[in-house]
Amino acid sequence: MNVVDQELIAKVSPFNTSDSNAYNVRKDGKLLIRNITEDVSIISKEDGSGIDIYIKDNTKNALVFIPVIITKSGINDKVYNDFHIGKNAKATIMAGCAIRNNKNLDASHNGIHRFYLDEGAKVKYVEKHYADGHGQGHKTLDPITELYLGRNSSLEIDTVQISGVDSSNRITTGKLEDGATLSISEKIMTEKKQFAMTDFNIDLDGIDSSCHVVSRSVAKDDSKQVFKSNINGNNKCYGHVECDAIIQDNGHVHAIPEINAENINANLVHEATIGKIAGEQLIKLMSLGLSLEEAEAQIINGFLK
Repeated sequence: MNVVDQELIAKVSPFNTSDSNAYNVRKDGKLLIRNITEDVSIISKEDGSGIDIYIKDNTKNALVFIPVIITKSGINDKVYNDFHIGKNAKATIMAGCAIRNNKNLDASHNGIHRFYLDEGAKVKYVEKHYADGHGQGHKTLDPITELYLGRNSSLEIDTVQISGVDSSNRITTGKLEDGATLSISEKIMTEKKQFAMTDFNIDLDGIDSSCHVVSRSVAKDDSKQVFKSNINGNNKCYGHVECDAIIQDNGHVHAIPEINAENINANLVHEATIGKIAGEQLIKLMSLGLSLEEAEAQIINGFLK
């Protein structure tokens, strides 16, 4: 890896080559480096479209890194990554994509990630998105995540869009079996004329399955965001969706909630709050000597923390 590669990876992942953990680094649509362990296998798909990651039954505290970087203008990368998590296995998966586009052609990455959690498996999935560059070409990230959670399994997702992404279309679908739990934390900030859309569609099929989604976003300048959520309670289950947004300047945020109770014992809740930064918050911080810009930045950083 060269200096630029390392700099971009550091934006989205704590990975480094001295680690003995499993990792797979993709650069400009191709494999850059890979490492596997006794408990974690990473296998390239025969058609070259992506990878299969297998974590053995009863694995304890596996750590897997799968960062992607785009360094060339004109790259339109699409990859299919399938995660097969064995029975009672515990793992943390650190993903993320960073794009640097210094020329005038568009650059994009579309990661289709499919998770198959066996009974009792527990996974934390961390995903960060970042883009920069002084070229005029757009930088686009369109992640698609499909979740299949087996009995009594649990999946925690922490996803962040840091800055610089001109357009993103984030789609997540899920099916949960008996006792399965899903927790999603999403944080997005857009500025200038950027656009971001989030679309959650979760089926709570199993008895005592549960889903908790928290989305926090900031839309600045002339940027736009759309948040859609569709939680289907098909059994005795619990679902909670919370959407909180701050708008500044001429920013726009649209929240489109939908909850469907298909079973008399389904318990579903949706909350949404959209508004500008409260004046009293700014006044309090500015009374401590902060400028208006510094006060706004502190509030936003705390909100997205």
